[in-house]
Amino acid sequence: MLQAFLVSAILLIIGVLILGFRIFFIKNGEFPNIHIGGNKGLKEKGVHCATTQDREAQKVKPLTNKEVYNEITQF
Repeated sequence: MLQAFLVSAILLIIGVLILGFRIFFIKNGEFPNIHIGGNKGLKEKGVHCATTQDREAQKVKPLTNKEVYNEITQF
């Protein structure tokens, strides 16, 4: 039982070190930017992430208080 725990703990530590190599061992290391907005090829094609595309598609003029009141009292 203890041997299985030690083996799994060692494997887990090795996995974390491998995944965090750029963070732990490289000066000013950071995780790679895997966001769609960080890809130069997609930027050139005009492709954005879903959140940005949704925001651009919903650019709507905000309603004034009078317009909201009229909308509510129509019924």
